[in-house]
Amino acid sequence: MDDNKLLQKLSQNLLEILNDDEYCDITIEVGDDPYVKIFRAHMNILNYRSSYLR
Repeated sequence: MDDNKLLQKLSQNLLEILNDDEYCDITIEVGDDPYVKIFRAHMNILNYRSSYLR
């Protein structure tokens, strides 16, 4: 598999992981009732993307 196809496959896998709620380990609730928005996230990704969480 050449580098371009490998990168495309890894990118596709990452998108699938991000869209799959099964392995999310963080739930963030924003707003007040009845206007609450729920975001699900992966702690590993939040740690790497935010120096605040490290």
